[in-house]
Amino acid sequence: QVLRKSLQRGIVLSTGSFLIYKAHKLIPGFAEVHASFKVEEVIEQADYLYGSGETEKLYRLLVQHKNSDDAELLWRLARASRDLAQLSSTSTEEKRKLAYEALECAKKALEKNESNFAAHKWYGICLSDVGDFEGIKTKIGNAIVIKEHFQRAVELNPKDATTIHLIGIWCYSFAEMPWYQRKIAATLFATPPTSTFQEVQYENVSHFSPVSTADPNFYSKNLLFLGKTYLKLNNKKMALLWLSKAKDYPAHTEEDKQVGSKEL
Repeated sequence: QVLRKSLQRGIVLSTGSFLIYKAHKLIPGFAEVHASFKVEEVIEQADYLYGSGETEKLYRLLVQHKNSDDAELLWRLARASRDLAQLSSTSTEEKRKLAYEALECAKKALEKNESNFAAHKWYGICLSDVGDFEGIKTKIGNAIVIKEHFQRAVELNPKDATTIHLIGIWCYSFAEMPWYQRKIAATLFATPPTSTFQEVQYENVSHFSPVSTADPNFYSKNLLFLGKTYLKLNNKKMALLWLSKAKDYPAHTEEDKQVGSKEL
């Protein structure tokens, strides 16, 4: 029975291939339609590999399409490059190379489709990553641009949990910024972005909370930062609640393991 099903599947595939070949020959413009169908296949396979945590396989699949004009493929390659850079097994030299590669892919995705929310999100993420290699001055200097892309991503897709979380991280980072970094910011901006935890109380909690309420298993780091925000606001009861959730979060990635290992 298994053999019969396999043979039937082979016949269907063969017939399908023949029909595609005939259509390609007889129907003007079919090549373009078939090409876009292939893109959809690659995207479907890429999303499966991403969901399975197959970071290296995903990168190898998508890097073949680095010269694509499709924004959906390009932002996925940016994400895959970035995820590969995050692996502990990736060398420092390779991390740097991948960071710049990811930024270039995200930038190209934006050029191809400015209305793609994921392209804005990953451009902001990758621009922040490059700052880690170019120094604190560059990182702070890019901060406004990064937030603008996150905000644009939210405008295009208000339900995307990752972008909501990232804006919360942005606010938290500036609230926690040490004095020497504030001095750098003052030299870069006429009105440097500054804030205190009291000032961002509503913004931080309003960004982290809806993500966790709508999708509690969204992201271990979201749970961690929600707990840390409440801790900064001296709300120990709520801080313990969310920090405990972060610690108990099922570890699927290296980042999850790092979050779970933090002392409460």
